[in-house]
Amino acid sequence: MPKMIFVNLPVQDIVASTRFYEAIGCEKNEQFSDENAASMVWSDTITFQLMTRNYFSTFTSKPIANPRDAVGMLIALSRDSRDEVDAITEAAAAAGGKADIREKQDMGFMYLRTFEDPDGHVFEPMWMDLEATSAMDE
Repeated sequence: MPKMIFVNLPVQDIVASTRFYEAIGCEKNEQFSDENAASMVWSDTITFQLMTRNYFSTFTSKPIANPRDAVGMLIALSRDSRDEVDAITEAAAAAGGKADIREKQDMGFMYLRTFEDPDGHVFEPMWMDLEATSAMDE
């Protein structure tokens, strides 16, 4: 079995969040989805497991942070081009998220933007020219 990542995220509205994650390129896995959770597959090895806040609370004894008030992590998503970085950011904004919550970063060999999902979780789609970074090491 390959190493996989399951990013568990508490959300207010499971239906709205499911639509949002579909808009940014995820596919819903019905086998692991119900009224409390939506399994949103990003790739063969990465899945966003969206959970209602009540259901999410059954997995932890700690208080659940409000991602609109505090950031606990930034989720970077690799893309194959600058255009794909722009496209996913614009799709996020059109689907109820917020685009460019900080200034675009263009370092020539790397380009990234930042968006929030409807609950305030922060994503950074990014593109990197790996050949240019290899040349930097020489």
